[in-house]
Formats: sequence, structure tokens, C-alpha cells
Amino acid sequence: MHIYFYLKHFPLRDSPLSEGVTKAVHGLACGLIHHGQSVTIVGEGPESGVRRSEYGYEIRVFQADHTHPSFKLSPALVEFLSTDIKPIDRVVLNGIFHRSVYSISKVLRRHNIPYIVAPHDPYHPAIFQKNKLIKTVYWHLKEARMLRSAAAVQILDPRHAQWLQKRGINRPTIALPNGFELQDVIPEMDLICHTNPIPTLYFLGRLDSYNKGLDLLLEAIAQITQAVPPIPLQLTIQGPDWGDRATLQAQVTRLKIGKYVTFLDPDFTARSAELAMQYDLFCVPSRFEGFSLSALEAMLAARVVLISSVAGLAPHVELSGCGLTIEPTIKGIRSGILALLQRRAQWHSMGRSGREYALTHLRWESIAAEALPFYRALN
Repeated sequence: MHIYFYLKHFPLRDSPLSEGVTKAVHGLACGLIHHGQSVTIVGEGPESGVRRSEYGYEIRVFQADHTHPSFKLSPALVEFLSTDIKPIDRVVLNGIFHRSVYSISKVLRRHNIPYIVAPHDPYHPAIFQKNKLIKTVYWHLKEARMLRSAAAVQILDPRHAQWLQKRGINRPTIALPNGFELQDVIPEMDLICHTNPIPTLYFLGRLDSYNKGLDLLLEAIAQITQAVPPIPLQLTIQGPDWGDRATLQAQVTRLKIGKYVTFLDPDFTARSAELAMQYDLFCVPSRFEGFSLSALEAMLAARVVLISSVAGLAPHVELSGCGLTIEPTIKGIRSGILALLQRRAQWHSMGRSGREYALTHLRWESIAAEALPFYRALN
């Protein structure tokens, strides 16, 4: 059995793996290599090439005319899928509402090769609200058909299966959380315990206001800082702009909370855990969220976490006692922040508890060990 992962934008050359799905595919591939499996990550890009990564898995990228979303596949990729992959192999297609993922599923079905879909986001109702008409049509014409023909769906939390079932998808599911790599772990001697007089809150991720719930977070910050008496705090929002930074900055101005909120450009030279360690409280207020690797990395930095209840990491935050899970609403976020502020004397012990939990339970080697029996049993 050879295991193939398809992720359209996986880089051929060495580069910092900063995007969440890329890091997740890389991590699981490393975990499977640890258990002696043969793994290839397949992608498309401006140039073709094959190389063996330093971690042991193969990267095979096919030159494509279209690097933007497209149903059109590289002809060389189609030939590879048709001739090199066997029914005994396992193919994991990574992405949600991705045109190329649908096209690859058609090729694999034509050659009777079973595939697993790993959407990396739950099919939660909130994901359908933005661009609702387009997503609804795509769901009925493409996405649902692809899922119903899958050998299995790989999800990040057992709770995410309910959203598939409510949409009529009853395929087998395997719940595999995301994990961490050893290089993401800050050495014990380098951990910093803050004693800031004003609590510092932090969001790290793409500036996608709707998905990440950043508009809700700003409204909650306004209500907290403009209460009587006001409660001072500082929020830093950092990450690549997905088109919403100007809108969010305008919202800050409208809410008159400029002195409480700072925007920073992404820093791809530093580990996420190192960035999170500069702050007290890590916030993930997403309307929908597959897992949140950045929050896991904040746990490794022994930071307190406030996370949306829909996220795959949320049950682990609860089990570890390192923070709170909240509903992604203004009221839910405000109440969660206020509840954690009241427990500020416990933040150090809460953060340490989260770190120990992550180190014990969320290693890629352990996650890969859970995946292997499931992969082997699929027909």
C-alpha cells in the first residue's frame, strides 16, 4: 500500500510551511513515514518536478496552466493518476469546495481507485452562508456527488460527522486531529510567563473576517473596553490579508477602539508558538473552523486559549483545562473573555496544563498510528 496525498498548492521546493492545510498534510505524511509507510504528496504548480523531502516522503508536482481554482487538471497528472496509482493504494484528497479535488475524484472513480476526502473544515451551516447561492449549487452538482462516492471522509473531530449526515452523506468517517512537530515545541527553559499589567490578547491567522469571526471579536472588544467601568486590554491581530484587513481596520475606527487593537503583517520567519508566547491569551473566534493548528501551537507555548466550540481542537482545550470554548457570537466571545479575565491568577497553571496535554496526546506519530488500520481496512 502506497499512500498519496493530493494538495494542489503543496510546494515543490523548500519553503516555510506556514499555511494550515499544507502543514497538516506534511505532518501526517511525516507521521506515516515514521511508521514505515511509503508516502507521496501530489500537487500542481507553475513548474513540474519530483524530489524526496528531507522527511522521507516524495513530493511530485505537475505543471499546470491554471494555478488558480480550476476543474482543468494537468494532463501529466491525469496520466499519472491513470497509470501509476493502483486500487491497493490509498489516495487522500485534501480540500473543501475545490474544483481540482472534484476533477481528480472523477479520474479515480473511472479507474476504480478508492479515495478519501479530507475537507479540513466541517460542513457546518456557517460555511454555506458566505456566497450562499454559489456554494449551494456547487454542493448539489459537485461536492455531494464526490463525497457520496468516497471510500471515506477524513474529519478532524468526531462531532463534524453530524454535519455530513445532516446533508445526506453517510460514508464512513475517520476522525484524526491535527498534531505538532518537534521543531514547533519551545524548550522548557525558553518559556516565558508574562506579568503584563494589561492583559494581551492575540489572533494569528488569515484575515478572513467572516470565517475567522474577526468582526465578532472586534464587537466584543468594543463592548468590554467601553463598559462602565471600562476593562482595559490589548488585542493584536496578525496574519496574511485575505481581502478583509481594510474592512476590519474601518470597523476598529467606527467602534472607536483604535487604542486597544493593533494589526501586524504576517511573520513567516518565526514559529507560531514563538509569536503566541509574546501574548497572554490566544483567541480563535471562528464561525467555522476545522481544527486550528495555530491554537495548538499556542498551547505548546503554554498559553491560555479561547476557541470557538465548532473547532476540532475545542474538546482538547476543554480536556486539558487550558482555556474556554465559546459560541462564535458577540455575546459568547465577550462572556468568554470576561470569564478568563476573572481567572487571570490561574493563567500560568492553565497554560502549563495545555502544553503537557498537547505534548502527550497530539503527536503526529500517534495520529498516524490511528490512521493506518483505517486506511488498510478500506475497500
